[in-house]
Amino acid sequence: MSTKIIIKTEQLRKVYDSVVAVDDVSFEVYEGEIFGMVGPNGAGKTTTIECIEGLRKPNQGEIRVLGFDPQKEGYGLRPRIGVQLQESSLQDRIKVWEALDLYTSFYPEAIDWNILLEQLGLTEHKDKSFVKLSGGQKQRLFIALALVHDPELIFLDELTTGLDPHARRVIWDLIRKVRDRGKTIFLTTHFMEEAERLCDRVAIMDNGRIVAIDSPENLIRDLGTENRIVFTVRDRLSTEEMENLETVTRIETIGERIVVHGCGDGFVADVVNYLTAKKIHFRDLRTEQPNLEDVFLTLTGHAIPN
Repeated sequence: MSTKIIIKTEQLRKVYDSVVAVDDVSFEVYEGEIFGMVGPNGAGKTTTIECIEGLRKPNQGEIRVLGFDPQKEGYGLRPRIGVQLQESSLQDRIKVWEALDLYTSFYPEAIDWNILLEQLGLTEHKDKSFVKLSGGQKQRLFIALALVHDPELIFLDELTTGLDPHARRVIWDLIRKVRDRGKTIFLTTHFMEEAERLCDRVAIMDNGRIVAIDSPENLIRDLGTENRIVFTVRDRLSTEEMENLETVTRIETIGERIVVHGCGDGFVADVVNYLTAKKIHFRDLRTEQPNLEDVFLTLTGHAIPN
């Protein structure tokens, strides 16, 4: 990863009346990475990204984006960034090609939007009115509008909210392809799986503050969160002896479903060998690795609301 700093914030603070939305936030984003800011709705992610984009004025702190102050030098910055807002819309009857043609006219230099249509799978929909597009097609159109002037840095705020799982994964593939073209991407999301799949580094945000920042892999490893083994049993299972296994930390029983938490290289083998030795009939056994949701729960003491 490049060490060139694309975004730098220092002690960023934003207050609405008596509500502190962003509190002493400092971080850096490097060239060519997908950087994610993750956390529940209301954590301060959108306020932070909008301050960086120059759409909101912070009460305190310093921001540099591509060397520019977004408040004082927005005219020079805007042609070099692409922005997809958390809530976006277009006129109902504007056609896909008309929207791209209109946005192209805003910039002295732009790429051929027909290429974007092909890359984003929108060519066959270019004559459709905006109102007739599906949710996934609308999101792809907004990505195209953010990319039409070939920006160096792209901001994506809660890009896949409201999309079904298939559409969400299509968008993920598109974002990876954009990064592979040498772009830097800053995204916000409350979907931890999205951040884990896409981001090179993430900043975990809660109540307006960054509580951790690193790669998803390092955050998961460094916190030492537990692995899980999940299986079902036909008969009631006494878990007292299994809890005495060295690698087992705790056991949950939910009806026929057993969730065994533990850690260590021999964790899975210990549990399976115990069940086999005791002739306990089990089925549907699977292992679950720790993820960013576990990290968030460990760091904040609460889960992200669905």
